[in-house]
Amino acid sequence: MGGDTGISVTVPSAFEFARQFPDTQLLLVGLPDMLTAAVSDVAKKYPDVSPSRYRVVPAADVVRMDDPVEVALRRKKDSSMRVAAQSVKDGAADACVSAGNTGAWMAISRYVLKTIPGIDRPAIASALPTQSGGTTTVLDLGANVDCSAEHLLQFAIMGSALAQVGKAGPTPSVGLLNIGEETIKGNEIVKQAAELLRKSSLNFYGNVEGDDVFKGTVDVVVCDGFVGNIALKTAEGISRLFGNMLREEFKRNLLTRAMALVAMPVLNRFRQRLDNRRYNGAALLGLRGVVIKSHGSADAFAFGFALQRAREAVVHGLLERTTLAIAQLTDAQSMTEADCPGEPA
Repeated sequence: MGGDTGISVTVPSAFEFARQFPDTQLLLVGLPDMLTAAVSDVAKKYPDVSPSRYRVVPAADVVRMDDPVEVALRRKKDSSMRVAAQSVKDGAADACVSAGNTGAWMAISRYVLKTIPGIDRPAIASALPTQSGGTTTVLDLGANVDCSAEHLLQFAIMGSALAQVGKAGPTPSVGLLNIGEETIKGNEIVKQAAELLRKSSLNFYGNVEGDDVFKGTVDVVVCDGFVGNIALKTAEGISRLFGNMLREEFKRNLLTRAMALVAMPVLNRFRQRLDNRRYNGAALLGLRGVVIKSHGSADAFAFGFALQRAREAVVHGLLERTTLAIAQLTDAQSMTEADCPGEPA
């Protein structure tokens, strides 16, 4: 029900996703009258998607894009977001996806599902394109503005688990976003986080700078939510700027249009790689369930990628990988503390 356009995007996208992946089933959560009508209309265009593979799950309310978190949590206890998250907790669904209010989605998911033992705060993680044609997993992208060094370590562990799902290999490389590569650079929290990462079992590369995200220097880049959200929005802005500049340049004159026809195959491939819609779908990591956040302005094409992110997370065991990695870290820390009982906290 959420996002800038709601069910006019999410329902067609869900059916297209179901057509592409016959191993999936859909629980479409929302206001029953509106949703049933939309489903009935779209289903006619997808005769190969059996009615046994989808059903409408009713909710009495909807969290609006401008609703404060308190309203979403306390006053809208039967919202589509709440019902969707509850379906994961109850085992009715393996994952849930929303394009709605980000703050409310995070708060509701955390309240309903709770965090994995050993995780203090969930983080928002997503993949950004690199110049080599791959992706870099970046987190946190906005859930936690103020973080401790321990939080950044937890983000690194969760990001590594997500990168493994994204086929980065069994030991993804992890970089800590900083203002320089040197160990003396950064504020005290970043320096402390680097020390914790060096002592961890992760494949820690060291400090990385902003341009390393798009170079593909490492598989995972860790930062606090304040920095991460700015980096994400900047990348999205550059992608849109490039697209607009390209369109304007093609309009200039006949020579430009003729040159564009020759270069079109190359430009199209380049535009596809920069198309932020293909990287839609941020994982809310650290929860006891798979939760994906789609961009609110996503069209049907982009929302489909968010659904694919959810499926990949389930198929490749993201939750299990993250839980195991955090448990191993907790055990290692306990052993270290037992070996050094006299050291001050």
